[in-house]
Amino acid sequence: MTDVLDPTTTIQITETAVTMVRNLLTEKNVPDYGLRVFVAGGGCSGLQYGMALEAEAREYDHVLEQDGIKIFVDPTSMMYLTGATVDYVDSLMGGGFKIDNPNAVSSCGCGSSFKTDDSAGASGAASCGTGGCSC
Repeated sequence: MTDVLDPTTTIQITETAVTMVRNLLTEKNVPDYGLRVFVAGGGCSGLQYGMALEAEAREYDHVLEQDGIKIFVDPTSMMYLTGATVDYVDSLMGGGFKIDNPNAVSSCGCGSSFKTDDSAGASGAASCGTGGCSC
């Protein structure tokens, strides 16, 4: 299924991130692939973001398309990413993809892991202050 990009029900990807994904697809010689954006358990805040280039959507995936770039999001991840924006930030410390997630009630200092109201009691999550963060 292909979703219409509505920031209140899906995720967005900035023009800068679209350009970087397009460059990656060209560099890897996989122009027809899409970007999988997902949430997995782990990280110092309980949940962490992940991204990968994939050839095609999986069954039940939300398939979003923006400026010719396909974005694959599984239904569970979409619950945590609704309304989020994927961006690419280039700074003196280096560049990388960044997710601005309105569902996150707290996040690790590096922004790669986060916690939502639903995941606030996640067990086994190390605290950033105890060296559990590998940012």
